Order: sequence, then structure tokens, then C-alpha cells
Amino acid sequence: MKFNKWTLGLAAVGAVSLTSAARADEMNAVQTALSSTAISGYIDTSFEWQIEPDKEAPDFDSWPAIPFRNGTSRNGDGKRNGFNLNVVQLTIAKPMDESEWAAGYRVDLLFGPDAVGFNPSANVNTTDNDEGALADVGIRQAYVALRTPIGNGIDWKFGVFTTILGYESFESGNNPNFTRSWGWALEATQHTGILGTYRVNDNVVFSAGLANTHSAGINNRDSELSDHQSEWRKTWMASLALTAPESMGALAGSTLYLGAVGGYAGMIDPDETGSTTQDQVNFYAGATIATPVTGLRFGVAFDYVDNLGGGDRNVGYEDDVWNVGLYASYQATEKLSLHLRGEYGNLEYNSDVFSDTGDEEMWSLTATLQYALWANVISRIEVRYDDLQVDGDSGEFSYDYDEQHLGVFANVIYKF
Repeated sequence: MKFNKWTLGLAAVGAVSLTSAARADEMNAVQTALSSTAISGYIDTSFEWQIEPDKEAPDFDSWPAIPFRNGTSRNGDGKRNGFNLNVVQLTIAKPMDESEWAAGYRVDLLFGPDAVGFNPSANVNTTDNDEGALADVGIRQAYVALRTPIGNGIDWKFGVFTTILGYESFESGNNPNFTRSWGWALEATQHTGILGTYRVNDNVVFSAGLANTHSAGINNRDSELSDHQSEWRKTWMASLALTAPESMGALAGSTLYLGAVGGYAGMIDPDETGSTTQDQVNFYAGATIATPVTGLRFGVAFDYVDNLGGGDRNVGYEDDVWNVGLYASYQATEKLSLHLRGEYGNLEYNSDVFSDTGDEEMWSLTATLQYALWANVISRIEVRYDDLQVDGDSGEFSYDYDEQHLGVFANVIYKF
């Protein structure tokens, strides 16, 4: 370790020891490294009341149509009619500076039921030996951020990061509504891999990357490949973001986002006919639209999934799903805002093995009132209605199914 001349002079006369000086220099180095590190996070809590669904359930347990079930995609049946701690997120991050070879990092730690409820973490194998319950702890993101001075600079994420698709995010406080959309339920949540982002200018940004799998899970692998497929097959992803310039007047700041992710997402086992595992591919298009009316914005999100889950529901299933969501947000006052979301989704599924075909439709309407009464607190009341209709043929008998859900939610989030 190097010491400056002043430190060496003090050591010579016995004023300080080189050991203590070394420790002081190490402490200064740690303090310098931590000085640009930021700690933030939030606590997400709720109260939920859901009216029992009006339904005529089919007389069998093996239900082929999964994506649009479980009440609301935000919480399912596990948090009905009571108070809930949803999740606590602690973020430790050092943002990159403006230098050409900048470096930084970000870690999002999750605590609480949603840490594994939405499977953004790989630590879902931890169980309680007595109850067999999943541990309420997970890692949402943990990546090293790097910049390479190529062109305008390419920003890289290397490690675990959230998906590039979607109008909404895992952090419900950043979404217009408390409950998440059905579109969000169809999208990937987390990848382990590398992602590069290049900003052409203030209006054009594109990203591309590779990851182990389409499905969530830290260090997940494409574990069900057949012998003739490459062990190096990875999940690919790409996106393009366009922002309207100031010259577009009232539309300035509007955004258009296009993206796709394809790869392993929990594939079916090869069946007796010799078919092999298949990938899932997600396509996404979304836009946020500014208007001439102060405080009023609209949004649209379209998701299309080819071969949902690779057909993992049962051997031989192939499912194609699409979902469209329309959003409207109005900032009525400095503290009061109103948010509305309407959705329509459609699933078509079939199985050559079991001669099972069907069609599933879902309608949903969500209204949210948000009021900023306390500093750093998001407080909102929400009402949501879902209608699920299924029509199918198993080859042995036909079935149709109709189910409605009405939920009322109170949500309080503290951000720090």
C-alpha cells in the first residue's frame, strides 16, 4: 500500500502507526465507493374484498385454460377479504456516471409474499421443513452496469434483470392501477443474461440481449432439451422505443414501444409421437399518448404469445394468446388522479394428443382513484370487474364456463 509523504513523516516520529494509517486509507476507500451508492425502496400493503364469483364450473379437475383464471392477476384467491403485506423492496444501486467507461450496479431485494408469488426470483427452492412453504424472500434484479464508448455509447446489464416487455412493471406503485393487467400476467418477468441498450438520439433507443431462459429464475437453464438440440440454445430479446419530439406539439413526449422475447419457458416433455420441446415467443406493442388537455394521457398495450409456456400445461398442447389493454389517466389536481383500464383477452388451445380444443375470452374493467395525502405515500382505492368465458371440446364431451369477479381494493405504499 502506498502512503503519502506526510503520513510517512508522522510515522517516523511516532505520531501515527503505518497499520492505523493503512486502516484509515482502506476506510476512506470504502467511504468513497459508498458515497455514490443510493439506498431506496418501498413497502406495499393492501386491503382486499372480492365477491365470490358467479360461475358454473365444469365437472373435472384438469382444467386446460389457465392464463385468465384465479380472480385477479394481481393477487389471485390467496389474499381475499383481509389485510395484506404484499412486498417490501430494498434497492441498493450505484448509477453510472457520464464517463465513457462508466460502471455501476443495482440490487433489488424482495421480502414478503409477492417475493415468490409472482416468481421474479430464483430463490424459490428455499422451503420451511415443517410446513413446506416457500420462503418470502427473493432477488428481483442484481446486475453490473457497464458502458462501452461505441458510437453514442452502449449501456450493458450483466446479471439478473427484469424483462424488456410490458406497459406495467412488478412495482405496482409505478403502475396506474394497483391490480396488474392480464397482459402483464402473460409476459416474462426476469432473465439471467446480458442486455445492451443504445441511444441513437433523444427520440430513438433500441435494446437487444441474450438470456438463459424465457421464464423467471436466477441461473435457470434450458433443462428439457432433447438430445439433438444444442445445449447453447438461449433466449433472445429485442426492443425499439420511439419518443415524439417537441416539434409534434401536443403529442410531444408520447412514446411507442415495440419488443419481442423468445425462448425456453417451461416446455413440454417429448411425447410418444416424437415431438420435441418448443419455445414460447412474446410480441409486445405499447404506446403512451399525450393530449392537448393538461393532465390527460392515454395508453394502449398489445400482447401476443405464440405457444404459451411451450405447451407445458399438458403434453401436446399448443396455446396462442393475445390481450389488448386501453388506459386513461387524468391528473385532476396536484394530489388527485384518476386511472381507468379496460382489457380484452383471447386464448385458443388445442392438443393433438388428447383431441382437446377450446377458446377462452376475458373482459376486464378497472377504475382507480389515487390521492397523495401524505408525503412519500401512494394511497388509492380501486374497483375491478372480470368476466371469463370458456368454450371447449375434450373429444369426449363439450363444456362451457362463465365466471365473474368483482373486487374492491385499498392500497397504501410508502416509498423511501
